[in-house]
Amino acid sequence: MEPEHRGMSALDLTHRVAVMAVVNRTPDSFYDKGRTFVLDQAVASAVRAVERGADWVDIGGVPFGRGPAVSVEEEIERVVPVIERLTAAHPQVIVSVDTNRAAVARAALAAGAAVINDTSGLTDPEMARVVAEGGAHVILCHSAGRPREEKPAAHYEDVVDEVRHALLDQVARAEAAGIPRERIIVDPGHDLDKNTLHSLEITRRLEELTQIGLPLLVAVSNKDFIGESIDRPQGERLAGSLAAMTVCILKGARIVRMHDVAETVDAVRMTEAILGLRAPVRLEHNMHPTHNV
Repeated sequence: MEPEHRGMSALDLTHRVAVMAVVNRTPDSFYDKGRTFVLDQAVASAVRAVERGADWVDIGGVPFGRGPAVSVEEEIERVVPVIERLTAAHPQVIVSVDTNRAAVARAALAAGAAVINDTSGLTDPEMARVVAEGGAHVILCHSAGRPREEKPAAHYEDVVDEVRHALLDQVARAEAAGIPRERIIVDPGHDLDKNTLHSLEITRRLEELTQIGLPLLVAVSNKDFIGESIDRPQGERLAGSLAAMTVCILKGARIVRMHDVAETVDAVRMTEAILGLRAPVRLEHNMHPTHNV
């Protein structure tokens, strides 16, 4: 099934902002500490996100950082049942899978996912071909090196310029593999192999990345660059996350990957209204012939 039939065609990223919710079905997930590991809880969390206004649900089966290795088979078993049950309950929702393995991507697309979110930047040589053959969209993300591997301290001469060139290289490889440009989304990878100063610089200069001319996704929710900037631990970063997200939208981001869906939807809708991307729900204040004091 082509991804347009799974909701992507209805998503106009030129005139609105898409809210992507996150469900990580792992026992040691970054945000909910494993509360969505059990299948029923993962599905319930995904359904609840849609009911709270999310346009999109991103499902992952492997934590990005350190932790026990997860086989391809186990990753497939974690994500595919969630895709199947979520798309059965809400066929209009966009579902992406956060994976860097082509075999997982193939199974996810067969189960009903429309997008592959590859935070490794196509390190699996088969990934681009699987996406192209599956008629899917792909999110290309900047990161330095393979995920879950120890790396030296982050260093860039000009982080925005290096991220831009790396994303352009990924886009070229994706197009060469047969993925149409209109099915490519880019993500600068806040915090991924970057320190706080790097992530802040990317946020300040985000327009340089929107000039690539492709839809830009930002994943800033609860990131360490927010915690270090305002001295807040995980679980106390909502206000900072919403502030960073709003700045990114003002600078051109059109997909936001966030954890706290209800608060995110309100902040996104207000930002859209300010930018003229969304009309107010109602007009009452100082709109009557009399009694406007």
